[in-house]
Parts: sequence; C-alpha cells; structure tokens
Amino acid sequence: MNSKTLPHTANNGADSADLQQMAALLTKLTPYDGFFQLQKDYVHVVRASKPASENTHLLARPSICIVPQGAKTVSLTQGGVDFEENESTLVVYSAEVPLNLAITQASVEKPYFCLMIPLDAKKLGSLILKVFPNGVPKAPKLQAVYVGNADANIVKATVRALQLIEQQQHTELLVPLMIEEVLIRLLLSPMGPAIVQIAIADSHAEKVAKAISWLKNNFAQPVKMEELAKLTGMSVSSFHTHFKSITSMSPLQYQKTVRLQQARSLMRSKMMDVSSAAYEVGYASTSQFSREYVRAFGVPPSKDVGRVLASSA
Repeated sequence: MNSKTLPHTANNGADSADLQQMAALLTKLTPYDGFFQLQKDYVHVVRASKPASENTHLLARPSICIVPQGAKTVSLTQGGVDFEENESTLVVYSAEVPLNLAITQASVEKPYFCLMIPLDAKKLGSLILKVFPNGVPKAPKLQAVYVGNADANIVKATVRALQLIEQQQHTELLVPLMIEEVLIRLLLSPMGPAIVQIAIADSHAEKVAKAISWLKNNFAQPVKMEELAKLTGMSVSSFHTHFKSITSMSPLQYQKTVRLQQARSLMRSKMMDVSSAAYEVGYASTSQFSREYVRAFGVPPSKDVGRVLASSA
C-alpha cells in the first residue's frame, strides 16, 4: 500500500462486534443502494450491493470515513496515494481533493457501507480550547488523507448516534452530542494536531482551503498563481509548496482534475457533446481536452459517453 499514514492511539482497534452492530443498524436505516443523509450535517452514508464495474471520480470532502462492512480502493488523483478502506481502517480526509475509488467488496447479503461524518471548521474550532487548553501541539506535515486503524471509541460513539437515529427520539439534541464526542476523540488521537489545523484561522490548511474553494467555484477561469497566492495571504512559492503538501498536486493540476471531472459529469448526465463540454469547463482546444481526458480516465471522451449510453440501453 502506497499510502501516507498516521496511526491511531496504540491498541485501540475497533471490536468486530461493534462494527457488526453498526452494519446491522445501517442495513435498517438504508433500505436501498445510494446516498443517505441520516442526520443532516452529522451522519451521511453510502450503501452499495455490488462491486463497482469502474472507478468513480469525485471530490472528497473533509470528513471521517468508517467502512463497517465491505471494502473499496481509493487513490488520490495525481497524488500517488493508494489505500483500501475496510472494517479495519478509519480514514480522515482533511481537504477537498480529487479521488478515484472503486467498491471491491459488496453483495446483496452483505452490502458495502461507508459512514461519513463531515468535518466542519466551526465545529472543530469550538472544541480547540477544550481539547488543547495549553495550546495546540506542533502539527506534523499536513496531508490530504490520513489512514489509521479503526478506533474503538470512535466506532462506539458512532454506533450510539445510529441507535438514536433509529429510535428517532430527540435526535436533534442528542446526535450532535455523540458526534462531538467523535470529534473530541479524533482531536485527542495522534492525528489531532494536524486535523485541528482545518479550524485555525491563518493556518496553512485554512489558507489552502480558501484556494481550493476558489478553484472549485471558478474552475473554468484562467488561473494566475500570483492572484491565487494573494487570496491566501502567502507568497507564490510558499503557497505552491503548502498547496502541494496538503493536496499532493499543484494548483494547476487540481484545476485540471476538477475541469475533467466536471466535463465528464456534463457529458454523462446531460448528454453534452465533447466540444461543448470542453469549452464549458474552460478548455480552448478540444484535442487538448481529449488527450488529458484519456490520461485521466483511460478512454477517449466520446467512447466513455458511448459506454454509458450502451449500459443504460
């Protein structure tokens, strides 16, 4: 596994019985395949009953991810980071980065589940003084993803949150308290000093997040490094260094990946032709768009769209 890892607290692996209980609760709470917001802003779930026939390309959101049943492979686009998410791992995404993923273990009898707890900067920020009353410890080198062993206490708190959601009693009051416990335990783990950078104003992580937000919302516009660096309050060289450290790619590579993912979505969901999609996302040359599309997705855009049409026929 070619992954950048930061281990959790020693001998704190999740108990298989807790993971099985989580999977059983998710089976009840998600009656079919798809995406569910079990508790808005707090608990999201993806369910699948069969392995994926091809990779899915999407932007990760800052979140904690627990896979109590099934498995998927994940790689960061351009980042050289490859790992598997399964019942033995807890994965934390600290930035919105492009991912390639494929569900590798799933069945009707034992569906794949991925439970996601969004990481909100304000929520994390409100916990900083509680968790670090004497100041935040020095953070290790920041990165976009941390892969560690499934944490027993985090899994138990998440199970309690799911039980509350299943019972539908005072969920608005009590589920946030369970998620706060999850966040506190995450901050107390070895990755805590790094994760807390998401919430600290003027941290490198917070500054890079500003640039990521701009690139996502303005992906079709030309990018000037000087202006993007100015937006973050960093020099060009410092901005480029920290952006690549956190996202594992340069700002231009990030923009290109977002453009290609957006174009793929336009062609697949709205049946937009190749040239129109290329220009819509900011390409001036259809041939350049096609070359970069092949490098990103392994097939020419016209063939990719044709494959989707054939499968839906």
